[in-house]
Amino acid sequence: MLETYLFVYLLSAVIQLLVGVLANGIIVVVNGTGLIKQRKMIPLDLLLSCLAISRICLQLVIFCINLNVLSLTEFTIFPDNFAIFTFVNELGLWFAAWLSVFYCAKIACIAHPLFFWLKMRIAKLVPWLIFGSLLYASIISVLHSKHTGILFQKIWLDLFSNNTTAQIRELSVLQRSFLVIEFSLPFLIFLFSTLLLIFFLGRHTWQMRNTVTGTRNASMRIHISALLSILSFLVLYLAYYVMPALFFSQIFKLRNPIFLFCLFVVGSYPGGHSVILILGNPKLKQNVKKTLLHSKYCQ
Repeated sequence: MLETYLFVYLLSAVIQLLVGVLANGIIVVVNGTGLIKQRKMIPLDLLLSCLAISRICLQLVIFCINLNVLSLTEFTIFPDNFAIFTFVNELGLWFAAWLSVFYCAKIACIAHPLFFWLKMRIAKLVPWLIFGSLLYASIISVLHSKHTGILFQKIWLDLFSNNTTAQIRELSVLQRSFLVIEFSLPFLIFLFSTLLLIFFLGRHTWQMRNTVTGTRNASMRIHISALLSILSFLVLYLAYYVMPALFFSQIFKLRNPIFLFCLFVVGSYPGGHSVILILGNPKLKQNVKKTLLHSKYCQ
């Protein structure tokens, strides 16, 4: 029988799963419908759809981990299956990084030849970036699934058993370094492009602060809204990196409230950012409103 706080956590995990799958499903359905009607998909919609699909898979994996942590499903060591988690996780991180680069290139105005080149060609680069991310994530998950599986086994066993007798080989410094670089690279790209975009929007908003009427006032509100959305995504993305680092440090016990909170924060990232994307994207937001109104009138 689950304790009260574990039952509350299970309920919140179910809600988290439903919100994540629904938000990302909306992105896929809206863009997929547009593809069927118009026979084409703009680069941004393609990138958003790929990101949403990867996040639906990630949300399901996180929910399975939640069930394992709450001992509602039988614990098994799955170094081979862990390659799937590595692939989905790595892919989602790269897609999020490229989305940040896309927004930065399209919105920010920086007087530099390289940035101007990127602004002119980012739309054509999107399919290649998606293909490159798929290829990179596939290679990484295959080549390093054995090593990451070993590391995952050790941590997972330590969490689930206080007196485990399993002998698990430690990773070498070189292997650990490669793992850190692999997971840090999309983070660094995302962080650089996001901070650059925040700096541009913040400076532009500051320049318009004394304008209180007309279209410039509306433009300022749009800039502030975009700035808040990007800051929210930055917080979620940073938390998604920080929380696993706490897991790997093993400073919290399994099913400890703090441990569960960290796991909840990790699970909030795939759905939370997609909700932010829907609220900040006029086409997605309008389609959600139409769906809600249609459902209301049909009742």
